[in-house]
Amino acid sequence: MDFLTRIVEYKKEEIATAKTRIPESGLREKSRHIQNKRSFRQKLAMPDHSGVNIIAEIKRASPSKGIICAGLDAARQAAAYEEGGAAAISVLTDRHFFNGSPSDLAAARQATTLPVLRKDFLISSYQIFESGALGADAVLLIVRILSESQLHDYLALCRELKLDALVEVHCREDLDTALRAGAHLIGINNRNLTSFETDTQTAATLACELGPDQVAVAASGICDRKDIENGLKAGIYNFLIGESLVRASDPAAMLQVLKGVKAT
Repeated sequence: MDFLTRIVEYKKEEIATAKTRIPESGLREKSRHIQNKRSFRQKLAMPDHSGVNIIAEIKRASPSKGIICAGLDAARQAAAYEEGGAAAISVLTDRHFFNGSPSDLAAARQATTLPVLRKDFLISSYQIFESGALGADAVLLIVRILSESQLHDYLALCRELKLDALVEVHCREDLDTALRAGAHLIGINNRNLTSFETDTQTAATLACELGPDQVAVAASGICDRKDIENGLKAGIYNFLIGESLVRASDPAAMLQVLKGVKAT
């Protein structure tokens, strides 16, 4: 099986196990009473004074790169991201493939005032209620692993729970599905989740297809200021960046360089 299929099959088992511990009804009740949401969508609606918004990611490992930062402290990393001028924080919560944890999300949100995106492979309403109960401000919905009706329903559920949704696409077919479902924030993944190969031109190509009501976020393979500048030329000002920031000895300074506020 390819990477994405393996991940989805594992998630089905993970959700079934989770439901035996906490029923969906319990999560539904808790998620509806979470207050003090921070607007992820509003943060990305317009570029900041530097002209660039960066969603800085907390990422311990990946199937393609292995361990990236085994000893990562989510709270400390999140605080450094806010100090460096990040617009928002993304937290990988998948344990099995990315060594993440829901506790990383809680720690990151508590350590900052920034909106926090739960980045995981969401294939069930159970996980959306779970995200709300965890205190996430936004969730990632990946078009490739959802039917169009699921995507439509999950976007409606996110609105009901006051969760913003970043809808991830990789090709024109994905984008068409996202737009028909009413997606507003469009995450364009330069990485093919089937093969895990990366082409940074993907975001630039698909961003040209967005309408005035959509906001693009480029993700994967963005490592330096040159990559940011190439995105800006394509009209993209939102960038989700993980690996290069996690590997940086000074993430706050690295963010300043990426935003063009500080020289290399």
